[in-house]
Amino acid sequence: MKIEREYNKIFVSQKGERWLSTGHPWVYESDIDAEEVSVGEIANGAIVDVLSPKGKYIGSGFYSANSKIRVRIISRNANDTFNEAFWERRVQYALDYRLTVMDRDNMDGFRVIFGESDGFPGLTVDLFHDLLSVQVLSIGIEKIKDLLFPKLVKKCEEKGFPIRGLYERNDVAIRRLEGMESYKGWYELEGKPIPESAVVEMEENGIFYEVDVENGQKTGFFLDQKFNHEAVGRLAKGKIVLDCFTHTGSFAMNAAKGGAKHVTAVDISETAIEMARKNAERNGLTDVMDFKKADVFDLLPYLLVKSDYPYDFIILDPPAFTKSRKTVSRAEKGYKEINFRAMKLLPRGGYLATASCSHFMPHEQFERMIQSAAKDAGVELKQIEMRQQGPDHPILWNVPETDYLKFYLFQII
Repeated sequence: MKIEREYNKIFVSQKGERWLSTGHPWVYESDIDAEEVSVGEIANGAIVDVLSPKGKYIGSGFYSANSKIRVRIISRNANDTFNEAFWERRVQYALDYRLTVMDRDNMDGFRVIFGESDGFPGLTVDLFHDLLSVQVLSIGIEKIKDLLFPKLVKKCEEKGFPIRGLYERNDVAIRRLEGMESYKGWYELEGKPIPESAVVEMEENGIFYEVDVENGQKTGFFLDQKFNHEAVGRLAKGKIVLDCFTHTGSFAMNAAKGGAKHVTAVDISETAIEMARKNAERNGLTDVMDFKKADVFDLLPYLLVKSDYPYDFIILDPPAFTKSRKTVSRAEKGYKEINFRAMKLLPRGGYLATASCSHFMPHEQFERMIQSAAKDAGVELKQIEMRQQGPDHPILWNVPETDYLKFYLFQII
């Protein structure tokens, strides 16, 4: 028997109902026909019920008065009660899932919560050794964070992950679209002193990294390529490797650890190069590595003209070339340029790793781009593997936005 509902109601249009029937959890402002206020005003961040034009219950979610995504569905079960026990169960489910699909010995760094994929819209939580790095992008999660954050710490520690501190990485402009301020800083946890430093050492695939949770990109470090790093390491033995867009040196170091003859790590950022060099020194890998500050778009053509390119394994892991659908075509040209040049540089029998981290670049379009680059380069591709983000960044088939990372390994023939 359904419980009596105690929430204000949002009625969607027929178009909105069709959209929500696909399982997508976002209710757009343009798909709302009416709002029925029965329990005071509809507060920003409050939970509301979403109903069809005929009044059929569709789900419940966080209301955002400022965003074009007016409601983010958190449950389609009319019997759910959104109390502390509900959110504690959600955290428990997220951790149990990761402990099932991942190797406990390689979880010194992993994504604990991946937004909508775990039923926490607009929430990202990463664990780096003993620090939690948290980013909140929805007003609904912001409203319950004082309830939620202690549950996160409690459940992590129950699962064997001691937590020294929780750092909020809310220094992103997108929060303003939800009516929230941008900031970053430590969250005060009861019974725990504020850590003296937001820098922590983390181990991944047997390699140690210094992670700056306060100043590092996004939440401090990119965890989604962990198993792709490992795959590159398996192929690198005896190879001369060129790692483009190296950032922290992750692919380069996994290649070196995997037995590469030599690895050159390239990035346009001097800060990134210094970070990669420091990480390599920490792991005792500098004897087979060198580091180059260069723009990859300039370096690859230069190497071709120079006709002195010993590399038989090239890794392309650029930052997202597009962050909107409007710039996908321009981004495709950039992806094709670097892939074409890399294919021209590689000998027959050489190896290529190529990736895109933008969900606006669909798999099919990325594959067509790779195929076009190969045709123009006059080579054929033997696919070794097609991979995506790690399972701690789970993909929901009904939420395309969660499917963003494309990673391919090829042999050039």
